[in-house]
Amino acid sequence: MSTIPKGHPRYASLLRRERLVEGWRKGLAVPQGLIAHGRGEAFDYLLGEQTQPFAGRAIAAAARALTGAAHPVLAINGNVASLCPEAVAQLASTIPATVEINLFHRTGARSRKLARHLRAAGVTHLVGTRTDARLPGLRGGRASCTRRGLLSADVVLVAVEDGDRTEALRRLGKTVVAVDLNPLSRTARSATITIVDEVTRALPALATEVGRLRRRAKPVTRAQPFDNRRNLSAALRFLRRRLLALAQPARERAP
Repeated sequence: MSTIPKGHPRYASLLRRERLVEGWRKGLAVPQGLIAHGRGEAFDYLLGEQTQPFAGRAIAAAARALTGAAHPVLAINGNVASLCPEAVAQLASTIPATVEINLFHRTGARSRKLARHLRAAGVTHLVGTRTDARLPGLRGGRASCTRRGLLSADVVLVAVEDGDRTEALRRLGKTVVAVDLNPLSRTARSATITIVDEVTRALPALATEVGRLRRRAKPVTRAQPFDNRRNLSAALRFLRRRLLALAQPARERAP
């Protein structure tokens, strides 16, 4: 990867870009995924590139859902595997959860590369290199899944995902936790709990919160109700306030 000075004002953002490009070179990510990342990155600029309070509330709710699940599954695609495989491994072991390789543009070779990459990062309970089931209502490669993974899961985490699969999982009665920077996307609006945050910030924070719940004397047996629409509205109100503030001339913003 290119050498990026740590003092660069866009260091974290540029590092993510380099990881994605490296993932593409290794056959983990696809060009379409790089485009999707750029779209999400625009929203992260509007969020101030920080985890905002509404994301924190969603992370807390997601941790309760994953900790109280009977069969939690993390659905991981090429972008997430390229950006933060160690965070995936940490979260999966802390819950603990099954990790399923779940791809929109699926080939056997790409699935195997992703499996080797995730195992090297520390993922142990991994499925999805071969699929043996399909999600009802979907067509093509996006429907492919596994019986031991998505099909039997009660709580599923999807990150940088497409709306079709999120809707299909919800129709099956599953609790879906989404990590999506765009609060207007179909994924964000279809999920049970949407974390409007950047995935490399959200997954470590989620693992920390799960670990905190695991250390409690009283175990989490079921998730508490979460008003996802209300939380998405909070995200949109934040974006509106930030845009209005940024739109003010500098002399008006000065104290």
